[in-house]
Amino acid sequence: MSCSQSSGLEDTIRIDGASTPTSHTRWFVTGRNRRAWLAYFADVESWNRRRHQTGYVTELDTIITSDVTVAAMKIREGELVAFPTETVYGLGANAFDESAVRKIFAAKERPSDNPLIVHIGEEADISRVAQEISDVARALVKDFFPGPLTLLLRRSPRLPEIVTAGSDLVGIRMPRNEVAIELIQEAGMPIAAPSANRSGRPSPTTWEAAHTDLRGRVACVLASRPCQIGIESTVVDVSGDEPVIVRPGAVTLEMIVESAGSGRMASRGEAEGKSPGTRHRHYAPRATVRLADSPDELVAVGPRAAWIGTDECPSQAFDLVRVVPDLESYAHNLFHFFRLCDERAITEIWCQTVPRTELGIAIMDRLLRASEASGDLG
Repeated sequence: MSCSQSSGLEDTIRIDGASTPTSHTRWFVTGRNRRAWLAYFADVESWNRRRHQTGYVTELDTIITSDVTVAAMKIREGELVAFPTETVYGLGANAFDESAVRKIFAAKERPSDNPLIVHIGEEADISRVAQEISDVARALVKDFFPGPLTLLLRRSPRLPEIVTAGSDLVGIRMPRNEVAIELIQEAGMPIAAPSANRSGRPSPTTWEAAHTDLRGRVACVLASRPCQIGIESTVVDVSGDEPVIVRPGAVTLEMIVESAGSGRMASRGEAEGKSPGTRHRHYAPRATVRLADSPDELVAVGPRAAWIGTDECPSQAFDLVRVVPDLESYAHNLFHFFRLCDERAITEIWCQTVPRTELGIAIMDRLLRASEASGDLG
């Protein structure tokens, strides 16, 4: 294994897609994070495990960097960049570049009828991707931009139809994450982005998880801190007279009603196809996901099982246990826990249900979809 200085790429590693650390990997490691980067990639077995988990013969060199300038350059070149937001890591491309957007669908193996969300760096960018903004939408922008809220507005003709999967509505969000905002502004364009995972898998909340799923499929991973919230943004249709939540998230129905004066949850059929996460298999680990209202309901726990919930459980029955103190912690930990279970070859994950109010609505949405994808409702 050899390391050499690069020229001008601060805190950057380039990884040859088909290499391993013991063969022909070319490493360019510089900057104050050099020791941390080297430690991460020093374990050959870990490297190979991550490589084979993707199930994909890699073709691209994937750069891992903490330099926003490098990542923004890749966006401008029509390449894909995995980047952090406050919700989950996103996989971004120039929203106006149809060829670049098509790469998102290819990298994720994403169905073409699953729309993307356009991320903007300032409120003025709304007019670049939407035709108009209603008074209701303006009220929500005022209260929740930047933040974990996506608004569905009428699509501008400038935006390629592939971004919206042919719909006349486009999802627009202004992230609250400083690195994401800096990336969008440095790139100089809105960025279309779903979550940075292979389709159907749990959304990544760390750069390592995004890299595990997409190494060799994307040009760049912008490494930063773990995501704060841990589940995807709330998606609200504001194309009509009343705000309608088509995907629940951290911005709750109660918050929408307080801001806009009214609001409601869409039925499942009404929401399907309007937002990412409402159609197709989503959020599922490899393990079977089972739901239980309390530890007292646990029966026939299988081998290699895990538990996550707000209540303590018989730890001797499980190989992995995560007890969370509140709903915010549940949301923050859920997808990371699913991925940890996969890494440890867990075959059965028991998830405690929560009341379907406020943030609990979003948590239960993810739990139900994950359990349905694995064919078990508990």
